[in-house]
Amino acid sequence: MANGSLFVYPSNSLPKEVRSINIKLGANESDASITRKTIGAYMDGYSLVNLTSEKIFTVSQQAAIRRISGTLYMMIIESEASSITLEALIDEDRASVLSGVERIHLITYSMFRDTINALKNGDKALAESVIPLENDVDQLMFFLLRLIRSCALNLSLGNRLGLDSLDCLEYQNLVQSIERVADHVSTIAKNIVELVTSEAKLTANVSEGLIKAAEVAFSSYDLAVRCFLSSNVEPTNEIIDSELVINDLCGELTPMPMTDEDKGTSALSDVISIRESIKRISQYASDIAEMTIDRAYKNPPNRVSRGSA
Repeated sequence: MANGSLFVYPSNSLPKEVRSINIKLGANESDASITRKTIGAYMDGYSLVNLTSEKIFTVSQQAAIRRISGTLYMMIIESEASSITLEALIDEDRASVLSGVERIHLITYSMFRDTINALKNGDKALAESVIPLENDVDQLMFFLLRLIRSCALNLSLGNRLGLDSLDCLEYQNLVQSIERVADHVSTIAKNIVELVTSEAKLTANVSEGLIKAAEVAFSSYDLAVRCFLSSNVEPTNEIIDSELVINDLCGELTPMPMTDEDKGTSALSDVISIRESIKRISQYASDIAEMTIDRAYKNPPNRVSRGSA
């Protein structure tokens, strides 16, 4: 290790411990509470999660469990009136944080590209096709955060996947940033659907300003992630500076999309939402660029200690 210490890891051929947990749920437990508890168990690395109700699961509770199991790469292996057991489908030992991050970025990249095209062309169908992809991003996010957390807690797994404790913290922040970018892209797509549905006509300066700001934010985000994964610090200042460019572009917008008072208020709200989401995406790109700079100095060269000849 960097500090000169020696770690001895167990053989990979040893049988893997299957962690299980029993979660008792109240008869009136809300769907949101069931979802949060299931996510918590999953994130803590449990491969088997047994959910037991005081009475029987309601139709709504069963639906909530099935929804969250699909989001978490888990399947229902046992199901009774008052007990449901979920099992994780993916083996962490065969997974890769790097390839997972590349996949979640690729989905978000695709979402962003299609959303900009939908904004340019007023394409409602294309914007609608973007929205469900947020679920795919969430699915990958939960798995990656579980995997990263497992690496932080299990030195042997972290060693096999090439991650130390600081890597885990940095990759966790990256994955969360990508997921939040995807959330904002989905929000923009929903706003575009609303604008097209209401037949709102954006003024030229608003339309061109939003598209230009979105393209700058899109390029900055994509470059920021690629710089992080390749440890390329060179373009990071450009990425950080682009946040100021986007703020200026958004500041120049006068969001008055149309003169029809019946539609103007709703359209104005959509335009403002798109503008703010673009600004937030730019901020996340800047945050990722700053993380890349920090990573560059993770292992500084050895220095001569004070008092040395």
